[in-house]
Amino acid sequence: MADEGLLQAVGQVSRQVLDIEASTAWYRDVLGLTHLYQFGALSFFDCGGLRLYLQESTEAGPESVLYFRVADIDAAHEALAARGVEFMQTPHLIHRHEDGMEEWMGFFGDLEGRPLALMAQKRG
Repeated sequence: MADEGLLQAVGQVSRQVLDIEASTAWYRDVLGLTHLYQFGALSFFDCGGLRLYLQESTEAGPESVLYFRVADIDAAHEALAARGVEFMQTPHLIHRHEDGMEEWMGFFGDLEGRPLALMAQKRG
């Protein structure tokens, strides 16, 4: 039985990184995320109300893909590529809904090569 309202939206996602200082700079300066605070080997960012938590570790293993919603996927791709981000897949159409709404995604890697993505909806 579902407990309506018990759980709300996801509030935080964590990711292990090999170098907290380099990763903090990359997520802040290259991706342009708002850095909230850092203490020790922990660093926190705001992603439109979802908090991204980076923790330094000796191993940065495979983890969930982080999908960043953007208003204009082509402009976001261009801006990140100009900052040196290498895309594994440039923004492309993933799915077209019956009402004409299109789902677009583009994939790139973080400093440890783990996948990140841009996502946007467009009217076809």
